[in-house]
Amino acid sequence: MFTRRHPYLFALLVMAALGTVSMIFFSITVTALTGEPVDSDGEKVGVIELVGAIVDSKQFLEQIKEFREAEFIKAIVVRIDSPGGGVGPSQEIYREIRKTAAAKKVVASMGSVAASGGYYVAAATDGIVANPGTITGSIGVIMGYTNFEALLEKIGLQPVVIKSGEFKDMGSPVREMKADERALLTSLTQKIHRQFIDDIAAGRRLEVDRIEPIADGRIFTGQEAKDLGLVDRLGNFQDAVQWAGELGGIKGEIETIYPEKERPPLIEYLMESALKLVSQGVLTMRHHPEAKWVPNP
Repeated sequence: MFTRRHPYLFALLVMAALGTVSMIFFSITVTALTGEPVDSDGEKVGVIELVGAIVDSKQFLEQIKEFREAEFIKAIVVRIDSPGGGVGPSQEIYREIRKTAAAKKVVASMGSVAASGGYYVAAATDGIVANPGTITGSIGVIMGYTNFEALLEKIGLQPVVIKSGEFKDMGSPVREMKADERALLTSLTQKIHRQFIDDIAAGRRLEVDRIEPIADGRIFTGQEAKDLGLVDRLGNFQDAVQWAGELGGIKGEIETIYPEKERPPLIEYLMESALKLVSQGVLTMRHHPEAKWVPNP
C-alpha cells in the first residue's frame, strides 16, 4: 500500500489537509472578530466614512441604502475626510444622500479636510459639523494635463493620430491645444461649475447669489465656512453623532453602528496559501521518483 511504502508523503498530505482546515477556521474566526455586522438591538446612528479621493461611489451608495432601509437606524452621520475627486462619483453620492435625507436625518462630520467634491457631498446633508480648522470650500472645477510635445521633439518621436472627428483628440498631450478646443473645454468646465453651485445652493437652502461670490476655488477654515453659511456648527465627530441622534429622536445614550467590513486581504492571503500548500503536496506525491501506487495484495 502507498501508506506503508511512503509514510512521509502520506503525512505531508495529512498535514496539508489539517493546515487547510485550520486556516479556514482561522479565517472564519478573524472575520467574526473584525467584522461589524449590522445589529438591530436598539435604535442607533449609522456612520458611513468617506475617506480619500472620491473616485468610486459604489460602496458608499450600497452602504447608505442599507442604512436608509434599516428601521433601527434613526439617523446617519457621514464622516468626511476627502480633498475631493471625480465629478460623477461626487454627484452620485450627493443624489443618494438627498434621497436618504427625505427618509431620515443625515449629518455631515468634517475631519481634516472636506473640500471640493468632499464639500459637494456634505452640502447634501441636513446639517454640517466642522472643526474650526477643517479645510473646506474649494468650490470649483479643474481640468488639466501635461503637454509632452517639446519632449517628444527632443527625442525624435513623431506622434501619428487618426481620428473620426475634429475634436476626438482634444486635450492631446502631444500637440498644442487649439483655440476652439480650449473654448469648448472652458465651456464644459463652466457648466459643471454651475451644477456644483446650484446643488450647493439647493442642499444648503441658500440663494445662489450667496454661493457665487465664494465659488472661485478658494478654501476656508471651518470657522470661516460657518461665518459664510457653508457650515452649521463647529464641533467634532461626537458632536455630530449627538446632533444626528437628537434629530433622529433617539432618547438617552446614543449608540453608533458602522457598515459591515469587507473581508481583510489577510484572509484571502491565508486561503491562497492553504490552496498552494495542498497543490504542492499533490505535486510532490505525483512527481516524487519513488511515489508509486501499489495495489493491495
